[in-house]
Amino acid sequence: MKFFAGFMTFLVALLHIGIMVLEMFFWNHPVGQKIFSMTAEVAQSSEVLAMNQGLYNSFLGFGLLWGLISGNQSLKVFLLICITIAGVFGGLTAKISILYVQALPGLITLLLVLKAKRRQAGEARLFS
Repeated sequence: MKFFAGFMTFLVALLHIGIMVLEMFFWNHPVGQKIFSMTAEVAQSSEVLAMNQGLYNSFLGFGLLWGLISGNQSLKVFLLICITIAGVFGGLTAKISILYVQALPGLITLLLVLKAKRRQAGEARLFS
């Protein structure tokens, strides 16, 4: 369980780092315009806002990697809650697909991390 929770956390971190790259560097580029279904005019007028969003996504992605490396479960739980809430909000206010691309993987990973944390705590009680 711990391995699978860590693997999923790693994938969610990579997802947010990938979103960061798209928002910060490819927003006003044909690739970003196609992925985000935008015209060149919309991309041009919202480029600075997208860079800001990308920066926030980098905090989420790199924060999850930091949580994995340091073993800080509370950090992972906090960031996964943030990701899930942001994904639900984005899905309800911007584009429904955000629910499936961001919120659902964040929620599944959050549940796995919590289950692994609970299992680890139970094992620690058994051996103490």
